[in-house]
Amino acid sequence: MGKNVSKDVLNLVKNKTGKSVTEKDIKSIADGVTPSTTQDEQQLRKLIKQVSAMVNVPVSEETTKEIIQAVKGTGGKMNLGLDSLMKILAKKK
Repeated sequence: MGKNVSKDVLNLVKNKTGKSVTEKDIKSIADGVTPSTTQDEQQLRKLIKQVSAMVNVPVSEETTKEIIQAVKGTGGKMNLGLDSLMKILAKKK
């Protein structure tokens, strides 16, 4: 994972979920993401569940499918930064 996670992203997660998430928490999940993760539906589902569990926010099957379609729609090559992606997902709640 690139540079430091924006404090705005960490605050966004806290405001939306009520749970403080540290940069270390996010990096621990991000470090396990490989290019193949974004191309395999089962791996994407596992990643979504990990993030959901980390912030203690359930993700519906519909939202899971939308996330998977969005990732696959980019050919697995999402050009969004973490900040942008977190803000998009936060709007879903």
